[in-house]
Amino acid sequence: MFAGESAGIEAQRQRALAQAHAAAAKEANATAGRYDIASITERRTMEALAPLSAIGVTFLADRKWPGSRSAQVDLVALGPQGVFIVDTKAWNDVSIRDQRIFRADEDVTESLMSLADLGDTVEEDLAVVGLAPGEVHVVVVLAGHAQLSHRIGPVDIVGEKDIARYIAGRGTRLTPGQVDAVLERALKLFPLVGASPAPQAVVAEPVLSPPPEPELPPALLEQSDVAAAILVGILAQPIEEWMSFLHPDQAKLVRRNFKGPSRIRGAAGTGKTVVGLHRAAYLARTRPGRVLVTTFVRTLPDVLKSHLDRMAPDVADRVDFMGVHQFALGVLRDRGVSVKVDAKLADAAFRRAWGSLSGDSPLKAKGLPQAYWKDEIAHVLKGRGVTDFRAYADLVRTGRGHQLGAVQRRAVWDLYEDYSSELRAARVHDFADVILLAESELRRLPLDEPFAAVIVDEAQDLSCAMVRMLHSIVGDAPDGFTLIGDGQQSIYPGGYTLAEAGISVANRGVVLDTNYRNTREVLDFAHGVIAGSEYADIDGEIARGERPGNVPRTGPEPSVVECMTKTEMDRRVVRHVEQVQTDVATNWGDIGVLSYSGYTANRIADALKVAGIPVVKLTSYDGSPVDAVKVGTIKRAKGLEFKQVVVADVSTSLLAGAVPPENEVERERWDLARRELYVGMTRARDGLWVGVLG
Repeated sequence: MFAGESAGIEAQRQRALAQAHAAAAKEANATAGRYDIASITERRTMEALAPLSAIGVTFLADRKWPGSRSAQVDLVALGPQGVFIVDTKAWNDVSIRDQRIFRADEDVTESLMSLADLGDTVEEDLAVVGLAPGEVHVVVVLAGHAQLSHRIGPVDIVGEKDIARYIAGRGTRLTPGQVDAVLERALKLFPLVGASPAPQAVVAEPVLSPPPEPELPPALLEQSDVAAAILVGILAQPIEEWMSFLHPDQAKLVRRNFKGPSRIRGAAGTGKTVVGLHRAAYLARTRPGRVLVTTFVRTLPDVLKSHLDRMAPDVADRVDFMGVHQFALGVLRDRGVSVKVDAKLADAAFRRAWGSLSGDSPLKAKGLPQAYWKDEIAHVLKGRGVTDFRAYADLVRTGRGHQLGAVQRRAVWDLYEDYSSELRAARVHDFADVILLAESELRRLPLDEPFAAVIVDEAQDLSCAMVRMLHSIVGDAPDGFTLIGDGQQSIYPGGYTLAEAGISVANRGVVLDTNYRNTREVLDFAHGVIAGSEYADIDGEIARGERPGNVPRTGPEPSVVECMTKTEMDRRVVRHVEQVQTDVATNWGDIGVLSYSGYTANRIADALKVAGIPVVKLTSYDGSPVDAVKVGTIKRAKGLEFKQVVVADVSTSLLAGAVPPENEVERERWDLARRELYVGMTRARDGLWVGVLG
């Protein structure tokens, strides 16, 4: 729909813009006299801003304060850079200290707060047309000043000679479609002083002659057309811009208030992560204190921080991005708790404990692999912080397919105790220990400077203890704790329920049901991998693979290529990457090559480099735009997106139509592997290529 109608939408947009600008220019001539008698300071501000009209900025002058009969707004500037409410002050002898502004000895800070309230009103109103929170800026211009840049609360203070650079420096924040929608709404929100109820815009540019159109549309764009036009524009941008793009339909959710912990869920591609990112910026602007954004995925925090730095630099220093283990280690470091995390030494400790089992141990009777029992300890026991066998004996092992009787559970407990003894003897900890120690510390003594809000992305991949620890930071405070995730994208053994963690999100859950990322063809192919498979959701239900109700975009069918050897796989991957970069006009940095293992990722990265293709590994990717193919594991790619995705070394046993294993342990691993493949495939926005290793 969107691609087919883009030309018509663009033509309509151009006609609508011509209508708005022509009428605005006509009014500019009619109101020139008002500028002549306006205050000198306001006129000088307008003169300083006038050059911005050349880059698409429109100015609304002599406007009423929304909802007021007499109060006026000096100037509203809007364009690709955002929306700016500008108030000029002819204040002399100004000083700013301790987040207060003074005229001589008089504290005039409170006089600015009504402007801050106006900014909130405008932000809330423009959310109706999809303007993301944070794109409305309240600016006080001090006449006669230069090289001035301060921020008091939500109000920016700049000098008269700095205002143009301040606005232009924001770069391109809004698409043409968004600017159109915001302009139409702003004309209604800010009525012209003394004019009829249908005011037009005042622009600081020469009078424009409208193109000869016999019939003009009665309004600008319909809201559905605006959404379509926005998508057409953003799809052409580098993938990093797309990854921070908030669809207009999601703007209200970012600002929604919850009276306690909340959950945002939805299938892959529905925009969960970007909603969380924009919500973090919104909460940072509207709440005292810092905001923590955390996840299990190690790559994602740096990527999200990079997006926020570009998207909302005004609050970037008030939002902390870190992995859940990084946060826990920081707590222990600050408290002086000594920990030594060494995965290799911990693995050796487990092997010693396993080696001490007798040949007739119940854990060896059914021939289950050693790794299964290691996962049982890490995810079921330590993942919940179970410290008593009686609790384990009665525990519902969410997410584990193989049923354990009393004898096997006692044997697991004995293995767990032996493993713990081996860790203590080696004076080493595993990663699960880090979480449990940090949780204990926070229970003993809360943070000195608590966070105002905690947002957890990919929540389904955390353990019960992790979620419990993070929830303890903010408790059930309004808007304090937000869980974002999708149970069918869980790719680790075991699981948990919110009830186990002592958290309720009753009546505070939101389901996103429109897939903005994937084309219908990509999603259908990926969904075929998990269709009908069950997964344990954190709300306690056993659910089946869900598909979004609305998938508006279409594209080419995914390609499946069978290779007999790894050498052939490498050659075919290189050829496909070169082809999409040339034929589809895709930048290197918009392509992602994913695999199950780090070994495969390194092998293919080397093959790409030999072919002269620039490569950046996901282990070092921080979210900054880079013109290099991104290569890494599917686990590292969680939360990321690419225009074109290559998934290499896939087994045919995981594709749609494959027969599931009969053994329940193998079935559990098969389900996890298929969900991981689903995650990898749904990273693709426009095109998908799957290399099957025969």
